[in-house]
Amino acid sequence: MTLSDNSPSRRVWLVLFAGCAIAMLGFGVRSAFGLFLEPMTLDKGWSRETFAIALAIQNLLWGLGVPVAGALADKYGPVRVISLGAVLYAIGVYGLAVVDSSVMLYLTCGLITGLGIAFSAFSLAMAAMAKVVKAQNRAMALGLGTAAGSMGQVVFSPLSQAAISEHGWQLTLFAMAGAVLLMIPLAFMLPGVDSVDDKAAEQQSLSAAIQEAFKHRGYVLLTTGFFVCGFHVAFISVHFPAYVKDLGMPAQVGAFSLSLIGLCNIAGSLLSGWAGKRWPMKSSLTFIYAARAVVILGLIYADKTPTNIYIFAASMGFLWLSTVPLTTGIVAQVFGMRYLSTLFGLVFLSHQLGSFIGIWLGGWLYDHYGNYDAMWWLGIALGLMSAAVHWAIDERPLPRLSAAAA
Repeated sequence: MTLSDNSPSRRVWLVLFAGCAIAMLGFGVRSAFGLFLEPMTLDKGWSRETFAIALAIQNLLWGLGVPVAGALADKYGPVRVISLGAVLYAIGVYGLAVVDSSVMLYLTCGLITGLGIAFSAFSLAMAAMAKVVKAQNRAMALGLGTAAGSMGQVVFSPLSQAAISEHGWQLTLFAMAGAVLLMIPLAFMLPGVDSVDDKAAEQQSLSAAIQEAFKHRGYVLLTTGFFVCGFHVAFISVHFPAYVKDLGMPAQVGAFSLSLIGLCNIAGSLLSGWAGKRWPMKSSLTFIYAARAVVILGLIYADKTPTNIYIFAASMGFLWLSTVPLTTGIVAQVFGMRYLSTLFGLVFLSHQLGSFIGIWLGGWLYDHYGNYDAMWWLGIALGLMSAAVHWAIDERPLPRLSAAAA
């Protein structure tokens, strides 16, 4: 990867390492929460909807918090923001291990953990990574960060399931809370706000940048389409292990499926970044969402065997978070780097609204009908809708960026 002219090689690779490690820890811990659905609901006597509501609140607060965290990171740099988020994140995970009521579940796993994830979000680390590489390598850097987040899922899913089986869910959560705190020293390796060289945005205020974005049709379409990504990813992350268990398969099949999704997404994210350098990013996004609909349709009609479950997980893994480097790349390409954390944060809010609906609706439908059939069909319809939405996006840079470059 060619490095930016104003950044020493060692410094750039240090930032890339720190950003990838933060993404791996933050995403890895969060991706394992679905494994606690069955043991915690059985021990506490909660319904699946109760646990699902807590994770839905978490995803909603994550989405609401990311634009605020992004604005603070754009103004003050990511170090203090991510450090604060890591502390909140750890407190929330620790609280999840000791709660005795649904109200406290919503407070710890929902509110506190959601804000902690928002303020230590991998999107902040990825924005920092994007700022230290040249524009033509930005999609690859973002793909690398997304792949690192997926590696967290690969590592944490099987380890968490093994720890739950061997030591119980409570001690496993204590260990996960400790792991989250490792993000604090890593945050100090990231660049400050003064590292951005964006002449086109020097005189632009944050409020003006937000207004400019929401007047741009492509930004609105991108925000709308990203809702579907959240719906798919959150529903599968939280409910798929329980869905597999309902089919009569061992819990390890569900845990390995999540790990397989993360493993295949490493390749998918890198391929996504590579594709973003060669073809219009909106075209790749259109393909990804349409392919998700096809993969879910295949799951519905396939025989429910461990082999077919793994085929679904691997196929979905290639499409999992491969949307992130392309979505972030379009925002950076159209609007520049100065307010990337904020503008992507607002797009990401839509993603988390989709996550909230996907998690809560999955639990509600299961408790009322005893299956997830309607969720799978809804996932197909939304995938096709998002594919059409992304095809209509104009991803050309704004005229002010071209004028500033000239």
